[in-house]
Amino acid sequence: MTQTTSAPHHEHGTAPPAARLDAVVEAAVKQGLLGEGDPVAGFIDTEGVRASVGALHDAFAATPGVLHTFAAKACSLIPVLRLLAGCGMGCEVASPGELRLALEAGFPASRIVLDSPAKTREEIRLALALGVAVNADSLAELRRIDALRNPSTTSVLGLRINPQVGGGSIGPMSTATDTSKFGVALRDPGAREAIVEAFRERPWLTRLHAHVGSQGCPLELIAAGVARTYELAEEINGTLGVRQITSLDIGGGLPVNFADETVRPTYADYVAALTAAAPGLFSGHYALVTEFGRSLLAKNGFIGARVEYTKDAGGRRIALTHAGAQTATRTVLMPDAWPLRIGAFGPDGVPKGGPVLAQDIAGPCCFAGDVVAYGRELPELAEDDVVVLYDTGAYYFSTPWAYNSLPRPAVYGFRVAGPTGAVTFATVREPQSLDSIAAESGLAHVDALIERDG
Repeated sequence: MTQTTSAPHHEHGTAPPAARLDAVVEAAVKQGLLGEGDPVAGFIDTEGVRASVGALHDAFAATPGVLHTFAAKACSLIPVLRLLAGCGMGCEVASPGELRLALEAGFPASRIVLDSPAKTREEIRLALALGVAVNADSLAELRRIDALRNPSTTSVLGLRINPQVGGGSIGPMSTATDTSKFGVALRDPGAREAIVEAFRERPWLTRLHAHVGSQGCPLELIAAGVARTYELAEEINGTLGVRQITSLDIGGGLPVNFADETVRPTYADYVAALTAAAPGLFSGHYALVTEFGRSLLAKNGFIGARVEYTKDAGGRRIALTHAGAQTATRTVLMPDAWPLRIGAFGPDGVPKGGPVLAQDIAGPCCFAGDVVAYGRELPELAEDDVVVLYDTGAYYFSTPWAYNSLPRPAVYGFRVAGPTGAVTFATVREPQSLDSIAAESGLAHVDALIERDG
């Protein structure tokens, strides 16, 4: 499917300009991807994804031995994961489902890292059999690995620590607070000694892992956590008198700017902050692993949704759309922490102009708080118009909430080709059918709870 439009390209590593996305919205409407029959869909900019991966690799170009993994939870769609694998990424997974998706997408087991605070014995057993790297989240998990590990496994094994450097502006996204559920709390009494002893007892334990958090965490906080991890690795190797720790998994967490189109901070900013905090980190003494997710995908995707109705209530204008808590869960539940930019388009997919009006943009879910934006100054919306939720390429349409049994929206990748600006779409995920919803809701066992005579 193609639609010829005038759509300028974006520069390497930057967000796509608004004019380019405008052309994509218009093409999506003209080709029937957004409309009466399909009132909401997600869109992924494949060129943008490649540019973001390129910017990441460029930032680390001077450092040998870096494995960049993509955090699968940020966009758990097999075609997107396949695209990232083709760009030279590895994959970080945190569940059996994500591991299956990563393998189906074509990531070699040796480029997959399993992180989770609650791995079952079966998860660990499978990862060790495949040769997937495993970061134990606790000393108790290390003891579980002791019992399950076959000496012939090729899995790289590590231990996650909590450097306890504090939290950012969004508490639930901060994983290095004093009481975080993740990792071994480094500053708790006796913990440092226990960590050193855990490595002493296990010569096969060769990696140290930490992740400070993501959105809301400033670069200085992230860098401080990585620096403590590096210092601990140096201490452990010095105490043991052997270079047992050979790699550091420094996590991801680069925050995304949701206020405008600008990409900030950049991966180059991130590397500069780490260099200042831990100068030896990039010496090549340790192989490095990163686990970026949101920063690679957020600005390379958007949600388009049809306006079904508008109304006035108590002096407020409300536009009822098909993009709400089921696709923008975090924004609806924590609007101050996860604000989104909104675009207004006419029924033909062309950007709306004219006087602006303060309007609430509400979703289809049956609870009062299902609002993605309050009092936004936008051209007046009307029935059959289209709204766009920008910067939603990660954690939004890829993992929808099944509230009200609303169907999962279709997802399309798009590419803007050459000087003609032809917009080409490729199906990433079909819209969910009502038959699929019924099947997932136990249709095959419809009579399971009905008492039968005899």
